[in-house]
Amino acid sequence: MDEYLRPTWFIDSDSPAVKEWAAEVTAAAASPNEQAVSLYADVRDRIRYDPYNLTGDPQAYRASTILGSSSNWCVPKAVLLAAGARAVGIPSRLGFADVLNHLTSDKLKASMESDLFVRHGFTELHLDNRWVRVTPTFNRELCDRFGLLPLEFDGHTDALFHPFDRAGHKHMEYVRYYPTASDLPLDEILADLRAAYGDSIAGRNDDAALDPAFAPGEAPQGHDGTNDQQ
Repeated sequence: MDEYLRPTWFIDSDSPAVKEWAAEVTAAAASPNEQAVSLYADVRDRIRYDPYNLTGDPQAYRASTILGSSSNWCVPKAVLLAAGARAVGIPSRLGFADVLNHLTSDKLKASMESDLFVRHGFTELHLDNRWVRVTPTFNRELCDRFGLLPLEFDGHTDALFHPFDRAGHKHMEYVRYYPTASDLPLDEILADLRAAYGDSIAGRNDDAALDPAFAPGEAPQGHDGTNDQQ
C-alpha cells in the first residue's frame, strides 16, 4: 500500500501548495471517509470541466500545477484528487476507462469524430479496506447546463458517471477499463488519444472558444449544450 501513499512527479502530494490545500479542505472532517468526500467535492467544483483543455506538456499534469487551473479535463482532475488524498494519508491510484458519452456537444463530437471518450480518467481511493472509484469530472454548473444530476460521493461507495440524465436519456456508458496506476502514465494516454483522434489532439484547446457548451458562465440562451441527434 506504500506506493499509493508516496508522492510522485505527477502526483506531487508533498508540494507545499497541495498539502496546504488538502489540509484546508479537510479541516472539518472527522474521518478518512469525510476527508475523501470533502476533497472530492472541492475538486469537482473548484475546476470547471473543459474537454478542450488538453496539452502534451507534462508540467500541466502535475497536481500542484492543476491546483492553480480554473478549468481542466478528467485526467488532471483525477490526478489532483489522488494527490489531495495522499496528502492527508488516504491511499489513492488512478483509473482509466473508455466511455460512450451520449450527451456531448455537437461541436465536440464533430471535433473528435466520435462519441467514444478514450482514456477517461477517474480516481480510486482506499477506504473501508477496499478501493472505491470516484469521478470528480463534471462540476455542478456544467451538470445543470447539460440536464445531469451532479455526481455525489458518500465516502463509501463508487461514484461513477450516471448512465442516464435527469430526463431519462442515455448519458454515459463504460465500455472498457484499463489497469490502474500509482502514477500518471502520460505517454501511454497521449499515444492512445492520438491513435483515436489524430495527431492534433493536443492542440484541441484552440477550439474551446468555439464551443459555447463548455464556456464559463451561463450557456447562451436557447442552448443546452447537448447533442440533439440522439
